[in-house]
Order: sequence, then C-alpha cells, then structure tokens
Amino acid sequence: MSYDNRELLARLIKCEAGGEGDNGMRAVASVVMNRVNVSYGEYHRLGQGDIRKIIFQPGQFDCVASELYGVPNPQTIWASPPEEIHFEIADWALAGNRLYTTGASLWYFNPYVETCPYIFPRNGSGSFQVRVANHCFYNPTELYAQT
Repeated sequence: MSYDNRELLARLIKCEAGGEGDNGMRAVASVVMNRVNVSYGEYHRLGQGDIRKIIFQPGQFDCVASELYGVPNPQTIWASPPEEIHFEIADWALAGNRLYTTGASLWYFNPYVETCPYIFPRNGSGSFQVRVANHCFYNPTELYAQT
C-alpha cells in the first residue's frame, strides 16, 4: 500500500519514537525534515528534498526494513497504523516546525545506556547535540559536507 507523505511520516514517527513522548516524537520528526531540507551532503544528493527518498533510503530507519540482521522485523511502519498524536506531530513537522533542542541534527539512535557517544555515525560526520528521552541526536560536522 502506498501512503501519502503525511501518513508515511506519521507511521515512521510512531514506529521510531512512539514510546518517547511528544518531545521524543517531535525530535525524530525534526531529524527527518532536517534531512529533507539540508542543502548539502549525502541527504541532499540522494534525497533531493523528497521525504519518501529520505525515509526509504536503505539502512537509515529500522522501521522501513522488513528484516534486521537476517530476521523478520516485527516493528515496521506497515505493522501498526498511526494514531491522532502521530498525525498531529507529522503535520507540525511538515508545516516547518522543528524541536529547537535538536538543532540541525541529521541522525539519532538509542544507545541503550545512560551516556551518548560524542561522535555518530562512526565515520565522524556527526557530533553530539542533545539527548531527548532515550535517543541521542547528532548535528553534522564539516566531514558530513564531503559525503
């Protein structure tokens, strides 16, 4: 089934951060939209401002993978329909809003520990910005511009 951009973003928000509270979901939505709107680097080159290309770029969001590490992924954007709060946050993000604490973050992940590494991803293209709920968020470094 093909979802419109609003529902696709709402499904991603629910799947990636549904248990992270409103700010956690807004932070994830902010990263997606930062990737859509970044004017340089990998996400600009590959995504070309298209939210669908950003969301479905291979290896970026676990929730769009049908398998993880060779095992079927039970938690996908197709497995659980979004609720009103997910649509509200998608609308908020699509209207141009961002969670200010995430800055220009292009990445996030849950380290499953109390502290966030200073650099992420491993290639050094992001530096720690803020932790929101269980996720660590990362702004692009100068290295990102070369991706």
